[in-house]
Amino acid sequence: MSARWRLAVSTLGAVEESLADVAALLARHGIDAVELRTADDAPVHVGLTARERAEVRATFADAGVGVLTVASRVKVASPDPGTTASLRRHLELTADLGGRYVRVFPGAPAAPVAPDELPPVADVEAADTRAAEVLAATAAQAADLGVGVLVETHDSHPRGRDVARVLDRVADHPSVGAIWDLLHPWRVGEALEESADHLLPYLLDDRGYVQIKDVPSRQDTTPVLQGAGALPLDPALALLAGRGYRGPLSLEWERHWRRDAAPLADAVSAAVTAVAAAPPPHEAPTTRR
Repeated sequence: MSARWRLAVSTLGAVEESLADVAALLARHGIDAVELRTADDAPVHVGLTARERAEVRATFADAGVGVLTVASRVKVASPDPGTTASLRRHLELTADLGGRYVRVFPGAPAAPVAPDELPPVADVEAADTRAAEVLAATAAQAADLGVGVLVETHDSHPRGRDVARVLDRVADHPSVGAIWDLLHPWRVGEALEESADHLLPYLLDDRGYVQIKDVPSRQDTTPVLQGAGALPLDPALALLAGRGYRGPLSLEWERHWRRDAAPLADAVSAAVTAVAAAPPPHEAPTTRR
């Protein structure tokens, strides 16, 4: 049987659906991994009791779906003095849920800009230093729990080069890696090859993974079904395959923020179809540049 990309799905797209509904949906599509959005208003958060954590874990395990990631909103480059403690709580939650990773944002203070513009971070060096210090302070706990901490290309650090600046400072901590959200480097003009150059050291060998989605253009980031927009999924997957990446892809459907977007079931179906038609990992040469 031909190799295919492993697909995960984030609960960010679940609005009406319960966790049980999401687990059943993923099982119907043969998807065996989930990203669990965590926030005070979400079904999963750090305030869950031990019993509630066990119930969440069982909901997905009973459907044959594993927890890939606890998608926190921790911002490691934020000046908030509670950031390290918050990340520690999310690490414990992830371990209790049987998850593999905690997602964190960079989150340095920056003024809002158009989607295709780089955010103006007042002091990049200070922001990178704060982020690296938080990651270094929690790396031992993460390793002890068997949980990776992944910095996503997002907000103040949308490009691969931005996230790599931080991760290069903690490169000796194998529990720290990256999430390459394909949207954000692309929308601010970073070429796929350049993103890959910066991020692959923090993706290969299960150190991180790739998020997928689709939008109409760099200037319009309204969610559209995978394959209906302009984000270059096929070239990205061909590049990843050719550079030796064999990890999962995770659909981040942003219906929680954009309630006019299609239901999660439609987004999952479209993503399954698009990924199945994309260049698979086994068909590309594995020699790295």
